Amino acid sequence: MFADLDVDDRPLVLIWEVTQACGLACRHCRANAVPTRHPDELTTAEGKRLLDDAADFGDGQLVVLSGGDPLARDDLTELIAYGDDNGLRMTITPSGTASLTPDRVHDLADAGIARMAVSLDGATEASHDAFRGEESFADTVAAAEAARDAGVPIQINTTVCADTVEELPAIRDRVRSLGAVLWSVFFLVRVGRGGILDPVSPERAESIMGWLHDVDAAEPFGIKTTEAPFYRRVGLQREDGGRDGSRRRAGITAGCGFAFVSHRGEVYPSGFLPQSAGNVREESVVDVYRNSDLFESLREPDEFSGKCGACEYRHVCGGSRSRAYAETGDPTGSDPLCPYVPEEYEGPLPARAD
Repeated sequence: MFADLDVDDRPLVLIWEVTQACGLACRHCRANAVPTRHPDELTTAEGKRLLDDAADFGDGQLVVLSGGDPLARDDLTELIAYGDDNGLRMTITPSGTASLTPDRVHDLADAGIARMAVSLDGATEASHDAFRGEESFADTVAAAEAARDAGVPIQINTTVCADTVEELPAIRDRVRSLGAVLWSVFFLVRVGRGGILDPVSPERAESIMGWLHDVDAAEPFGIKTTEAPFYRRVGLQREDGGRDGSRRRAGITAGCGFAFVSHRGEVYPSGFLPQSAGNVREESVVDVYRNSDLFESLREPDEFSGKCGACEYRHVCGGSRSRAYAETGDPTGSDPLCPYVPEEYEGPLPARAD
């Protein structure tokens, strides 16, 4: 997946938060979404200029339209078609609301959407809606089924925290039954409204990583973790039975193969690491990604502090930069969710994520 990707040159994933408007107010929302659009959102013309710049990363650049709820923008299909015409791989993460009708899903497909991601944080209507504090399960499942009928591949996103962890095996079954191609398992970063939630313990997270590798081997859909890059370290230890991760290529983390553009044009390493390195109204997202001090620092794991900087797996994992920032204020610090301690490390350990 990453074999031909030079993360110093381009991100694998570029997310554009097209709006923070959303008809839901989920209690874990990173964006603190609100019902109405912000007056200073990027305009249609500014959005098209951003997509022009994104195309300069190279052919097939992946762009994820997120929110809020992207469907709150009436120019959404225009933007999708524009990006598709410019050779971008356009994908979307809409909210599970009644506005995501089968007709809207087909409109997205006709405009050129290559994949749609929806969120399931419980395997049943009762558990999903209880976690989110909103009634969205039925609309989410209906939208996933409509996308499947329209020939649009589906990704399922799931938040892992103390409230949802027991649901993971049943959600796995739901992911399979919906015919998803990928299950993206997001380990809570306490930002936005998600600050009120409790993460799983580092030891529980480690055991989940092993279980997810077993799921990946058994299921027809793929697995990826979000804000939990030590999934790769666990995989290498299981595969090799050893501790040498230096010869393997890294995946992506905030600022390293990943970039986020806010609804107002600020360029962040991730939506969960809201520290701006520039604004697309003033400079190209390509220049910010490649040349800003912040992004460059996040691509230098040898310079990370604490046990992440000393870890022999730092080039294949590197720890969640977003969680380090959320918990310590230092995006180059150690990830408190990872329980692994390098054999020769004798320094202080990060505060526990639980």
